[in-house]
Amino acid sequence: MEKQRDYTMIEGPNIHVTRRRDILREHPEVRNLTGPYYLSAVYITLVVSFQLILAYFLRDQAWYVILAVAYFVGAFANHSLYVMIHECCHNLVLKGSFLNKIMGIICDIPLVLPSAMGFRKYHMIHHKHLGEYSYDPDITSYTEARLIGNSAFMKTLWLFFFSISQALRPLKVQYYTPLNIWTVINTIVILAINISVYKFISPTAFYYLALSTLFALGLHPLGGRWIQEHYITKEGQETYSYYGPLNKVTFNMGYHNEHHDFMNVPWVNLPKLKKLAPEYYDSLVSYQSWTKVLLNFIFNPKMDSFSRIIHPDRHPKARDVEVNLYNNVDAHY
Repeated sequence: MEKQRDYTMIEGPNIHVTRRRDILREHPEVRNLTGPYYLSAVYITLVVSFQLILAYFLRDQAWYVILAVAYFVGAFANHSLYVMIHECCHNLVLKGSFLNKIMGIICDIPLVLPSAMGFRKYHMIHHKHLGEYSYDPDITSYTEARLIGNSAFMKTLWLFFFSISQALRPLKVQYYTPLNIWTVINTIVILAINISVYKFISPTAFYYLALSTLFALGLHPLGGRWIQEHYITKEGQETYSYYGPLNKVTFNMGYHNEHHDFMNVPWVNLPKLKKLAPEYYDSLVSYQSWTKVLLNFIFNPKMDSFSRIIHPDRHPKARDVEVNLYNNVDAHY
């Protein structure tokens, strides 16, 4: 009888905590790279405006034009806004959580889905409980992983509808709920924007924005990012970085080891961090092509949703000491 697939269990300290400590000891100048990067707010405004203007000009176009532009243009724009939501949740766009929450909601304007505040909550849990099955929302549930299996068709289908998987993933996380006043505000604002675009510009404009988000989060070269970040291709390595050309249009989102080590370093300084401490990063497995990562995941029968490292669950209170060490430059939790 064939053994049922499972995650790879590893015990021991969080590698990002220990590597952060070691880098700070040897390269204390890394602290100079931390803090908000205010120009990100300008980029957010430009990308949001670009998407709304493009949606307006596409308001009367045929369905196949909408489909093509959404895949080849809109997906990149909306994915970059999700990266900026990520920056906002780490308070790296403006100073203080209030202004970053506002900027996160602004990022959501052309994304159709009111996701900024929910992502802010659950992404921080991902950092705090990386690889812990019961707490890390980035890990699929056993039910979902077994449903996907390792067939190329099911993995392709899963990636195409990855946005649905992401939206439902927090349901498996214990002790946490995303519902608060900011979530309500986020939802009301984005629903109002969606209705306004649909009614006052055109349904086609709304469909363009919705398709841009579907492709931005799904079966697209950019979708290789979801696999690149934490899916195992080298035994024992939990996190992977991407250093290819698409970092130019995704605000260096590929620098994932660097980000987990120093989540208070803004996107613009992540390459500088790698350059400051090459002895810690150059020896790690990394990627130059998200497309190759995506295709390997789909067609490699040894790769599936169980290709993840997990750690023994620890109650949130048991993480306090480690979190304080991790955030010795800036607190996030």
